[in-house]
Amino acid sequence: MTLQPLQPLQPRPTQPAPPDPAPLRARRRARIALQAACLAITAFMAVPLYLIALAALSSRESLNRFPLSFLPTDLSVQTLGTFLTSTGVLASFGNSMIVGLGTLLLSSLVGVPAAYALARVAFRGKEPYQLFLLFTRALPIVVLSVPLARLFLTAGVYDTTYAVILLHSAIALPTTILIVASVFVAVPVDVEEAARVFGATPLQAFRTVVAPMALPGIAAASIFTFVMSWNEVLGASILTLNHRTLPAQVLTSLADSPLAYRFAGGFALVLPALIFIAVMRRYLTNMWGSTIR
Repeated sequence: MTLQPLQPLQPRPTQPAPPDPAPLRARRRARIALQAACLAITAFMAVPLYLIALAALSSRESLNRFPLSFLPTDLSVQTLGTFLTSTGVLASFGNSMIVGLGTLLLSSLVGVPAAYALARVAFRGKEPYQLFLLFTRALPIVVLSVPLARLFLTAGVYDTTYAVILLHSAIALPTTILIVASVFVAVPVDVEEAARVFGATPLQAFRTVVAPMALPGIAAASIFTFVMSWNEVLGASILTLNHRTLPAQVLTSLADSPLAYRFAGGFALVLPALIFIAVMRRYLTNMWGSTIR
């Protein structure tokens, strides 16, 4: 009987552990929840706008039907045309455009340099100063409007678009400064210094290097400023009598008007702000992307 040599034991091949599907499922659930929240917020904002537009562009007969149709069935611009041709509407629309664009221009001319200084210059009390900027937003508009009305009466600028521009600029400046300053902080200082090394003046470096990189923040502040100025009604009602903006005119003229004209007035108020946001939207596409690294 011959003994066979012992063969070394071969290790059994180990099977890789199956991947745990729990993190993938949690990520998928989080993505679905985020999409559902976005859809809910979009519907919350879009449905009222759709209903206002539907009512403004429907005939008066269709508005008196019951139940009302959720789909456009009898479109008509008669009510909207009658509203636009009413006394004082076109003039107040022009006043709103002047006030909105004037507020945007003045707040940008003052707020952008102030935001740049706030972002680049270190000084004592910087943090309390940023908090102090928000105190203006804490005051109700009527608290600012009534003393300003007396001041503007003394200065001879009461009942003018300039008075409303000054009020709206004072309201918008704190937010404009803080929004744009936060974007200027994210712009690398090395890029600006490189432009200075290659012979650019401080103004040229700001205009050609810093400002284009901060354009998304400036656009965001512009949207806030214009929409705030366009929709503000209390201060414009206090500071004007014969040169009222469109919201103030709608507030005074449509208080006892039929429901159809109220919808037409609401649609006329919403549409310009939506157009302005759509125009400025292209400057915001890179705000959280590759514009600022």
